Amino acid sequence: MSEAMRDRLIVGLDVPTLTEADRVVAALGDTVSFYKIGHQLAFAGGLGFARELAGSGKKIFLDMKLLDIDNTVAKGVENIARMGMTMLTIHAYPKAMRAAVQAAEGSGLTLLGVTVLTSMDDADLNEAGYALTARELVKKRVAQAREAGMGGIVCAPTEVNEMRDVAGPGMALVTPGIRPAGSDHGDQKRVMTPGDAIRAGGSHLVVARPIVAAQDPKAAAQSILDEMAAA
Repeated sequence: MSEAMRDRLIVGLDVPTLTEADRVVAALGDTVSFYKIGHQLAFAGGLGFARELAGSGKKIFLDMKLLDIDNTVAKGVENIARMGMTMLTIHAYPKAMRAAVQAAEGSGLTLLGVTVLTSMDDADLNEAGYALTARELVKKRVAQAREAGMGGIVCAPTEVNEMRDVAGPGMALVTPGIRPAGSDHGDQKRVMTPGDAIRAGGSHLVVARPIVAAQDPKAAAQSILDEMAAA
């Protein structure tokens, strides 16, 4: 049953070098089919690596969290679509999302709206000048993402169940902040186990440190896939 979960587990290549990223991918082999590349690896040659992985048949979630004026966002999305990426994040501001959706039309690239980072809680948002709670702001941005025509959103697993009602059945709900029972939460504040996140309605789970920092990454990934399948 865990085979059915392979395309729903996204391993975050949150490592500092291409050598380390290549080591993780080689260790995981066919167990993992989907990888996330974010800022750390992107600025160490990871964009070329993303193209190579996509060319080898892997799915790639490019986590760039784009936000800029409409034209700049659109031009960036157009080029990323040409790279063969599967998913791309855009900060869930309505104008940026609308520009991105128009630029990605017909490409097959799934655009994800970033609602509220999972490292942030209500106190962090208050410090940043927001009057809304994390849950209220996520809910508002999910509705705006759906209206803009985005393919999905990124939210904490603790918010998935409620946000599915707002997003509707067609949008992907991608959840970072996944931590197997007993593992260190690190800088994540709104976390959930893989099984609980699947039961809550998450479509894709992003897992980085519990896999890439494990002594046996392949065994760690398989254990998470098994837990997802059992859920």
